Amino acid sequence: MRVNPAHILKYGCICYLLLLLIGCTPAPLTAQQPQKPRQQPTAIADRVVVEKSKHQLHLQSRGQIIRSYQIALGPNPQGHKQRESDGRTPEGIYRIDYRNPRSAYHRSLHISYPASADRQRAAAVGDNPGSDIMIHGLGTSFAAIGKLHTAKDWTLGCIAVTNDEIEEIWKLVPNGTIIEIKP
Repeated sequence: MRVNPAHILKYGCICYLLLLLIGCTPAPLTAQQPQKPRQQPTAIADRVVVEKSKHQLHLQSRGQIIRSYQIALGPNPQGHKQRESDGRTPEGIYRIDYRNPRSAYHRSLHISYPASADRQRAAAVGDNPGSDIMIHGLGTSFAAIGKLHTAKDWTLGCIAVTNDEIEEIWKLVPNGTIIEIKP
């Protein structure tokens, strides 16, 4: 495979600038080593578990973890989502209720938030609970950043993974799968 030096320079500079903007000290720009392809799991996930405090998403089948991913959340990740634009990811048990193959963030799986209890709680204090909470990729604009996107929480309350990871999750998580989001 031939690598275009102009692409390495362009994407390397973009990643370097983004790291500077989010306050990280980037390593010197060097060519990355190719990653080993992941072994294909033999099972489809029957549960997704998100551990917000660890910034991890796990796919489970029959109680066993079949895949794990580092994730980025919203900029205010502690606590349950209270209202629209609070930068939080909800906590609790929901379902993957539909998917968007043409998402601005490559692909996305919609989480069934807000549930009726979330709507009632928000209405009681005159707030909008928010909506459109997804597991999604990075889209084309930030795909080159790859796993570096997890250096800082940046979503609006969604759960972000790389484009390659959302492709894998897309195949392994059917609609209707339970997702448990833990603090």
